Amino acid sequence: MDIMFLLVAFGFGLIAKYCKLPPLIGFLIAGFFLNALGYSNNETLQAIANMGITIMLFTIGLKLNIKDLLKREILLGSIAHSCMWIALCSAAVFALGLFVATSWFNLTWYTAVLIGFAFSFSSTVCVVKILDEAGEIKTRHGKLAIGILVMQDIFAVLFLVVATGKIPSPWAALLVLLIPTRPLLQRLLSGSGHGEMLPLTGFIFALGSYHLFELVGIKGDLGALIAGVLLASQAKSTELSKSLMAFKDLFLIGFFLTIGLTALPSIELVSIALILCLLLPLKFL
Repeated sequence: MDIMFLLVAFGFGLIAKYCKLPPLIGFLIAGFFLNALGYSNNETLQAIANMGITIMLFTIGLKLNIKDLLKREILLGSIAHSCMWIALCSAAVFALGLFVATSWFNLTWYTAVLIGFAFSFSSTVCVVKILDEAGEIKTRHGKLAIGILVMQDIFAVLFLVVATGKIPSPWAALLVLLIPTRPLLQRLLSGSGHGEMLPLTGFIFALGSYHLFELVGIKGDLGALIAGVLLASQAKSTELSKSLMAFKDLFLIGFFLTIGLTALPSIELVSIALILCLLLPLKFL
């Protein structure tokens, strides 16, 4: 990664901190700043970003209890929230096409639903990072938020099946066999010791589960989260999570930089985004 990326990220992150804002906002702005200077995304930075997301979701899984996520209030609340938000976003996009954005005239309901579906998704990285920093992962609303994010991942898989006709591999059904292997995985974690082998074991579990899920056509991020959940009850799960903390925070800087390096938003897109922000209060219902 270019040293300029690190220097700019450090500078804007420091400014955000002095302004009493989360450093991640500074990292986002740093990405746009680098984009304006002519820098572009690259494979190395993207790989670092993906690793940061994977490790973060794995560590979140280490703090969760699968029984809590399967409680009726969490499960039904997640499904209801996701369905309601998709419907609201679809209707808002359709109305926007009719009355506001001239470039979106003649927008069909089908297209509006597709765009609304995309708008309905929350950023797993941002939500989880904020909850984690606030120490609210294990609270009732934290568990509900995680449940919603998991449901969104499931909806995304179903959406890709319908939209592209690409269904997960039949081998995906064998992923349920991960559950019986839980004692073995926990023994491996227990035998990893307390030194450098502990975070290395965490990387193996997180990245291994990511690639395993990707191999059968399911989002790898979901695999990393599930791997963490399978190890959550192990006595060393908290120690493992702490050992991965610094790696996670450093790699996630790459993720926020890649957002700004992808493209600079146009005035029209910013205007549309500001209008859609009016719907944000509904997300807290």
